[in-house]
Amino acid sequence: MTNNVMTKLEELNLIDRFLFSETMEDRDAYQAAVSILLEKEISLLEKPETEKELRVSPSLRQVRLDVVSMDQEHRLYYTEMQQRNTGNLCKRSRYYQAQLDVSLLEPGSKDFNLLKDSCFILIAPFDLFDRGLYRYTFEGVCRECPDLKLEDGAVRIFINTAGKNRQDFSQEFLDFMGYIHASTDQAAGATTSNKIKLIHNRVKKVKLSEKMGVKYMQLWEEKAYIMEDARAEGLELGRAEGIADGIAKGITKGIAALILDNLEDGKNQEIIIDKLIRHFSLSPDEALNYYHKYTETSE
Repeated sequence: MTNNVMTKLEELNLIDRFLFSETMEDRDAYQAAVSILLEKEISLLEKPETEKELRVSPSLRQVRLDVVSMDQEHRLYYTEMQQRNTGNLCKRSRYYQAQLDVSLLEPGSKDFNLLKDSCFILIAPFDLFDRGLYRYTFEGVCRECPDLKLEDGAVRIFINTAGKNRQDFSQEFLDFMGYIHASTDQAAGATTSNKIKLIHNRVKKVKLSEKMGVKYMQLWEEKAYIMEDARAEGLELGRAEGIADGIAKGITKGIAALILDNLEDGKNQEIIIDKLIRHFSLSPDEALNYYHKYTETSE
């Protein structure tokens, strides 16, 4: 199995989902991060929830959000750290928004104005829209009248930590983009931002916590076991089809079997691609190519 070397907890950066979630569980740290990302002061009302799962029906797919909290104006902030471009993040954000909205109203509620305003923030180390921007903010706007906003209270924001338009952002924002990738004493010491220094203090506490170390180790071991079992299962599926001329063909057959079996089970593209990446150590592009190859064949 490849990629079986665990990164030490003390070497993680905020771009790693585990460290991000554990750091942002602290109200002050999350408040500071959101304030930097939006470049305006946010005052949170409650302690953030991390790894929050939402499922509005047993028959529908659940969503899991890295960090969720509410400000003093009762606006909700949902933030997620995303390292890989899975090729469906725009549609995924739409699905997440729908699930979130449904969860905000009590059964039988007739007044849709009770829906709280929400801000969904996805942070990624790549440019999803290839425009070179650090931040993309989406709100409902009328195509015929661009100055007319829908004002339904929903905002979706995509942060690209590798943006090019540095002139449009504060030094604090730019420093935070760098800190996300290198969450070190040196990076925190080089900035004048008190918010980043506050976040770094929380980062250090997480990295030095014995409890967090055990939790991280258990999570990594669980993922490693799942990957090994699934990879072995995929290889066995390949061999069961009578592939006898090499392990490479066996793996290819295993990939095809995994895709087709999951399609029959009703799994969507995102889930299947994620399994291919984890189980067979494929890149997102390789996984997507295999997915298209075998879904087109099966149609």
